[in-house]
Amino acid sequence: MKTVKTNLFFAVIASLAILSGCQKSYEIPTITVPSSQNVEVGKSTDISFSFTADAGFNKSSVTATGGTATIKTDGTSGATNGTIVVTFTAGSTVGAGSVTLTLTDAESQAASNTAVLALFEKGAPMVTTPANSSTILVNSVDVTFPFTAEGGYKSATLVPTNGTAVIKTDAAANATTGSVVVTFTAGTESGAGSVAITITDNNNKVGTATAVIDIKKGISVTGNISANTTWETGKIYILETRVAVLSGVTLTIEPGVIVKGNAGTGSNATALMIARGGKIMAEGTETSPIIFTSVSDNILPGQVASPNLSSDLDGLWGGLLILGNAPIAASVSPKQIEGIPPSDANGLYGGTDPTDNSGVIKYVSIRHGGANIGEGNEINGLTLGGVGNLTVIENVEIIANQDDGIEWFGGTVNVKNAVVWNAGDDAIDTDQAWGGTLDNFIVINPGDKCFELDGPEGSSAPAVKHIIKNGHVRAGNAAGLVDIDDANDSKDSYLDFMNIYFYKLKSSSPYQTFDAVPKFYAYDFNHFEVVLPGSATLQDIFLKGSDAYATAVAEGANTVGANPAAFTGTWSWAAAAAAY
Repeated sequence: MKTVKTNLFFAVIASLAILSGCQKSYEIPTITVPSSQNVEVGKSTDISFSFTADAGFNKSSVTATGGTATIKTDGTSGATNGTIVVTFTAGSTVGAGSVTLTLTDAESQAASNTAVLALFEKGAPMVTTPANSSTILVNSVDVTFPFTAEGGYKSATLVPTNGTAVIKTDAAANATTGSVVVTFTAGTESGAGSVAITITDNNNKVGTATAVIDIKKGISVTGNISANTTWETGKIYILETRVAVLSGVTLTIEPGVIVKGNAGTGSNATALMIARGGKIMAEGTETSPIIFTSVSDNILPGQVASPNLSSDLDGLWGGLLILGNAPIAASVSPKQIEGIPPSDANGLYGGTDPTDNSGVIKYVSIRHGGANIGEGNEINGLTLGGVGNLTVIENVEIIANQDDGIEWFGGTVNVKNAVVWNAGDDAIDTDQAWGGTLDNFIVINPGDKCFELDGPEGSSAPAVKHIIKNGHVRAGNAAGLVDIDDANDSKDSYLDFMNIYFYKLKSSSPYQTFDAVPKFYAYDFNHFEVVLPGSATLQDIFLKGSDAYATAVAEGANTVGANPAAFTGTWSWAAAAAAY
């Protein structure tokens, strides 16, 4: 019997140990503060804080600036959520006030949050505190302060922290209502910044408000990448100059990364360039794309549309260039890529390996680029120079590039599921006997041609043809639809071109045209469908016999074109804006 009791004792102890190891882990409490409130000096107001407490409410305490605070209605013991009401009594000084509530749960875990108050004198201006704003590194953000002033508006002064502030739009003199717009430029430190405004009326009474600004500092990239590097999800990287990924090096860009190019022109234009022998592994996802844009863009990780830049604003930085060792039909090989100064040897492209591999581009959006390095030599949104067919490029969009959207210079790389929206020059440009396929694409409103299709340069003969198929072309304000061989030093393009739907053309003459068919090389044109504008005929649009390949259709009645389903989700700004 004694032995049995002993065994039972140890079994109980073991069970208690197991139970102890499985003890529940409780979330830290959260407190939600109300929006900013205006409080007259010497007066009281109630402020409601809502809370969650996974372990159950235990106790709360409160502190205040600019006045005193007491708890009017506390949380219920053991409650996992609820509301705590605090009575704040303002002091006699106009300015900023605050109430900080601290909550402790049954597991002794504590959390705090602060409600911001504006203390005003009766009859003095009342200024509304705007919702919190965000900015990135050197970016600026506009903050609007609405006000009322019984005595009439006289002036405003600013006090910023962790940045600088200037009045962008002042209120009208003597106005009793209005707003003051302030431009806040962040400093170089991450964290909280602010701008406090004091508005004085004609009776020299004042009202104040403070906007809190969340500064999220980017990571500066100041030189070429010479060792394998990873840019991490949720972070912002700032290209301070032209940056090359050198031969033998891989740059991995994780989903959700935002890359911003600083302003620069001429030889100082910012760009990301993958040199021959280098690799980029930029694999975004349908819900977490990788975005290349300008530092002027206030976009944050998790956003798709720019909060402050329009979809037609271009030339703010360079672009993305990928250079490889695949064949090119040019007068020399390797050759220096356009948009990069000849002094930079990392700008060479072309070789003898059609299966060259420069990496992966998936779910990537490239915006607001095309900086000019001089004499009309701009950088394309996506430049592909001598890129081989083991490189994977799928689900990519180019938005608001000052030069071409996508331009191929020889090579054999394929591109699938592409959008080019608001290119300043041509949307799709091919050169030097590119030998790959563009499949399933959308072109929207280019500045010049929808397609400029050039062939081999000089005496070079093409080794392979390229294929362009399955596309929607919303012509918009384009100067023309298709131009084949408009360059003096190149022969006709060697291509198959099929299953294209043209719509939203200019409604009156001179019409946008499909200009020419190849003369020198075999080609296959098939299944063009067009929504004819105005009184135009097929022969007005498709010149030199190319109307034989075209059919007029009503808008939306097309049987060929892109599959737009590839562009849905949250990765494409063009899809989110219903631009096509």
